[in-house]
Amino acid sequence: MTDSILNDPFKNKGTGFTEEEREQLGIVGMLPPKVQTIDEQANQVYQQYQSKSSALEKRFLLMSIFNENRTLFFKVFSQHVAEFMPIVYDPTIATTVEKYSEFFVQPQNAAFLSIENPESIEATLKNAAGDRDIRLLCVTDGEGILGIGDWGTQGVDITVGKLMVYTAAAGIDPSLVLPVVIDAGTNNEALLNNPLYLGLKEHRVRGDRYYTYIDQFVETVEKLFPDVYLHFEDFGRSNAANILNKYKDHQLVFNDDIQGTGIIVLAGIIGALNISKQKLIDQTYLCFGAGTAGAGITERIYNEMVAAGLSPEEARKHFYMVDKQGLLFTDTPGLTPEQKPFARLRSEFANADELTDLLAVVKAIHPTIMVGTSTQPGTFTEEVVKEMAAHTDRPIIFPISNPTKLIEAHAADLIKWTNGKGLVATGVPSDDVEYNGISYQIGQANNALIYPGLGMGAIASSASVLNDQMISAAAHSLGGIVDPDQPGAAVLPPVSKLSSFSDTVAAAVAQSAVDQKLNQKPIQSVSDVIQATKWEPKY
Repeated sequence: MTDSILNDPFKNKGTGFTEEEREQLGIVGMLPPKVQTIDEQANQVYQQYQSKSSALEKRFLLMSIFNENRTLFFKVFSQHVAEFMPIVYDPTIATTVEKYSEFFVQPQNAAFLSIENPESIEATLKNAAGDRDIRLLCVTDGEGILGIGDWGTQGVDITVGKLMVYTAAAGIDPSLVLPVVIDAGTNNEALLNNPLYLGLKEHRVRGDRYYTYIDQFVETVEKLFPDVYLHFEDFGRSNAANILNKYKDHQLVFNDDIQGTGIIVLAGIIGALNISKQKLIDQTYLCFGAGTAGAGITERIYNEMVAAGLSPEEARKHFYMVDKQGLLFTDTPGLTPEQKPFARLRSEFANADELTDLLAVVKAIHPTIMVGTSTQPGTFTEEVVKEMAAHTDRPIIFPISNPTKLIEAHAADLIKWTNGKGLVATGVPSDDVEYNGISYQIGQANNALIYPGLGMGAIASSASVLNDQMISAAAHSLGGIVDPDQPGAAVLPPVSKLSSFSDTVAAAVAQSAVDQKLNQKPIQSVSDVIQATKWEPKY
C-alpha cells in the first residue's frame, strides 16, 4: 500500500515529493532521486507536448498527466489555456468521444451509470466519489454530443473535459468534481455493431422509464451531495429542456446547451451592440437551427428583450426560427414546446409557402442578427450574407455550430462578404482576419467563456438555485469587457484571458445571488468568498 499515493491523481506529486515527504510516506527509492519543483515539471511536460505532431497525440500526453497528477496537469493547463483548450476540449475531444471504446485506458474517476441497474445509482456515486466532498457534478446521457450526435457511454469524455475547463478557468478544486454518464442505450447503429463498444448494446430507452431513472438519479445526487451544482450536458433534443424545467426552480442545476449557449450568445450580442451603438430592442433575430441550443439561445435573447421593457407579445415579434423545413409556422408539424412560442402565423407573409430555405426567409424578414446552430456546413452562403448586409449597417452574424467541419460559414468570408461591417463570432477558434488594412479579431462564442465563472459564482455564494437574473448578470458582465472603439474589435473577450474574466462572471453571479437573498450561508464580501473557494495548482 506504500505506493498508493503515487497512484492517486489528487495527491500524487511525482518527482515533486520532497525527501522528507518520501520518508514519511514510505516511498523512498520509488521515484528518481531528483526533487523537482512544479514549475520544472510543467516545463518538462510542455516540452514533451511541443514534440508531439498531431492534436490527438498532444491530447493523449495531457490525459496521461491528468491521470497521474491533477495538480501538475492544471499547472500546465493554466499556463497555456488558449493553446490547450482546443486539445483538451472541442474540437479534438470529438475524435476521442467517437473512438472512446477503442482508446480506453482508464475511467478517470468518472461514475458509469446504467439504466438497467437503477438500484446501483447510490453505490456507484459513492464509489466514484470516495471520501471526496462533491460540489460540482457534470452528467450526460451521450445523446446530443457537440454537433456529432449520439455516442452513448462514450459521451463520458465530454463530462471529464467539461470539468477540466471549470478548474482551469475558474479555479474549482478538481478533487470536488465528479463526471457522470447515464447509459440509457444508443441509437447509433455503428456503436451497436462495434464489438469494442463499452456501453449497453440496446436502443435508447424513452418515456416514463427514462424519466423515472433521471428522478432517482437527481434525488440520490441531492442526498449524497447536498451542496452540489448539477450540470447537465449534451442530452438529446427530446429530453434536455424537460429535465432542466423539472428541476431548475428547486435545485441548483444548469444545462450548458440550453442556458450556457444562450448566455454566451447574449454576451456576444451585447458586445456587438456596444460596438454598433445600437439597442437590443431594435433588432430582428433569426435563429437558424431550432434544436436544443438554438431554441435555448432564442429564449435567452427574448427574456433579455422583455427585461429591457418590451411586452412579451411585442418581444416575440422580433424572433424568427428556421429549421430544416424552413421558417417555423404555428401549423408546422412536430413543433417542440420550446419552438412554439416563436412560430409565426402564415398570414404574416404573402409568400408563406415559399419560405422553405434560409435565403427566402432572409429576403422576407431582413434580420439584423443571425445565429447558426444548424450543424449544416456552409449554409451562410455569400448570397444569404450579402442579402442580410444590404438591409442593416452592422449585421451581427454568429455561425456557432461546431466542430469546425460543421460551421455555417468561416469568419474571413463573413468579413469579406459584409465589406468589413459584419460583427462576427464563431463557435470554434478563428484566426484574426486582415481586410482593407484592418485586423478583425473574431470572438469565440465558446461556452467556456461563461459556464466556469457561472458555476464558481453559484457554488461560492451557496446559491439555492440558478435563476434568470443570475444568468443575465453573467452575460452582461462578459459583454461589457469588449473595447467598442478599437477598429476590428472582437465582440467577446479572448479565451487567452479566460481565468481573469471567469472571476468577473463569478463575482456578478454571486452578487446577484446575494442581492436576491438566495445564498444559503451568510456572506460579507462576494470577492472574499470567491477567493476563499478558488483552488490553485501548487504543491
